[in-house]
Amino acid sequence: MQWIIGFLGSFLIAGAAFWKKSLSISGALMAICLGTVMYALVSPAWYGTVIAFFVSSSLLTKWKHNTKKSIEEGYEKSGKRDAGQVWANGGIALILSITYYIWPVSIFWWFFIGVMATVNADTWATEIGSLSKKPPRSILTFKKVTPGISGGVSALGLFSSMLGGGFIGLAASLFSAKLEMEMIFFYILMGMISGFIGALTDSFIGAKLQVMYYCEKCKKEVESFEHCSHHARRVRGWKWMNNDRVNMISSVVGGLVAMLMGILFI
Repeated sequence: MQWIIGFLGSFLIAGAAFWKKSLSISGALMAICLGTVMYALVSPAWYGTVIAFFVSSSLLTKWKHNTKKSIEEGYEKSGKRDAGQVWANGGIALILSITYYIWPVSIFWWFFIGVMATVNADTWATEIGSLSKKPPRSILTFKKVTPGISGGVSALGLFSSMLGGGFIGLAASLFSAKLEMEMIFFYILMGMISGFIGALTDSFIGAKLQVMYYCEKCKKEVESFEHCSHHARRVRGWKWMNNDRVNMISSVVGGLVAMLMGILFI
């Protein structure tokens, strides 16, 4: 019955996201697979926290989309999330849920919160921070950079990352029935800190190691090796370090931070 409920719930949510053009076909199929397995193996708190991330991030992606359209032109992927993006954001969460099913100890739950706080913090920082009236600055040199460039941060984006992480902490506490005010506050704090550090890690790796290309046609630095229907020239970064891998690595960092907080303070 858990498998059936998980499949139906994931099918309806992924189907609605596909209809709203938040997911591609491959992204919807991956979301259904991840959601079904996660709901069947662990408590609804895990599933609900992932849904909180997905719904909030999807709404923010669509919010003022026309205003952010010119910035998104340099991203490797934007708009519809494909299977790679869904796996980058939810794959580690799935692995943790399977591990928790086999070995149900709290460290994996805390790690999960940190992972989801990071991917949500990074999404909120990107979607809200891109609307900042002040140009972002490089996390490495603190010099002004073009909006949308990997490694660029802004005050609005940093603040949004803390809100995004805290939102996941709140969702995790509510879905897991941790309704004591002390625990709700701690979960929010765990989400804020782990998400913020994870999002900063994402920006640092994006600036230092992520592969970037230069489009000769539009004269812009972009994340994709194909831009303006032409092959772009690689100018920096490790060839295999694309945006999805940056997201996964930074989410592991956020997970480790949350796990450490749980071990020390719970």
